[in-house]
Amino acid sequence: MSTQNDPVDISPSMSAATSAGSIRYLSRDRLAIAAALVAPLAAAAILLPFRASWSNTNVALLLVVTVVGVAAIGNRVAGGVAAVWAAAWFDFFFTLPYYRFTIRSPADVTTAVLLLLTGLTVSQLAARARRLKVIAITDAGYLAQIHETASLTQSARSGEAVVDHVRDQLVGLLDLEGSRFEYGSLLGHPPRLEPDGTVLAGRGRWEVERSGLPQQEIELRTFGNGQYYGRFMLTPKPGSKPSLQARLVAVTLADQAGRALSAGQAARSER
Repeated sequence: MSTQNDPVDISPSMSAATSAGSIRYLSRDRLAIAAALVAPLAAAAILLPFRASWSNTNVALLLVVTVVGVAAIGNRVAGGVAAVWAAAWFDFFFTLPYYRFTIRSPADVTTAVLLLLTGLTVSQLAARARRLKVIAITDAGYLAQIHETASLTQSARSGEAVVDHVRDQLVGLLDLEGSRFEYGSLLGHPPRLEPDGTVLAGRGRWEVERSGLPQQEIELRTFGNGQYYGRFMLTPKPGSKPSLQARLVAVTLADQAGRALSAGQAARSER
């Protein structure tokens, strides 16, 4: 009979496996940090010959794809570093005056800020996707929607305008019959789209890939700075089967709406 004071036997094979796993993850994280420092500069150098013919918005979106790639192989830190460097090299190579960390045009300032914010947001999404062992979001259409909403969040006079914009985006993104927003209410127990892209219905997970979305309203909750503001109520079309990527983008858009509502509330409080 063993007691609590008996030594725990750790076999050499178990110890070796643990060490190998730690070394593997450490090496991957180091590789991701190295990629975060090098990849944005390499991407900027590749895009540089097209500077005269491509808009800065297109360049920014392609640099975001680089950030996503880094975050997908690394972690949030690597994704954040890549986002910062992508914004810096965008400023250095693609905004006037060239080859200086100075921006003369207000439009370029906005694009650089949105590149940084979108890169940080999508890197978080890519890191989450990596933990779930799914493909990171690199689709240009999805990235453009995130970028568009981030831009509106910066310029809109009210959070309600961002909510209306996201509500319309969700209809096309998730193949819905319609979408509406409920402020500050949590009535009933409808199916729910979770932050990891899964759908909960009843007491279990709903297999969207096999059965499509539940044929009833689905809630997507919206938070800003940890405060609950409301929920998007989604009405799916019959047989609608949005991909996990699309569902993760929907969650990201709802998060942006929450931040816009939070910012609007803070502005009203200051007045």
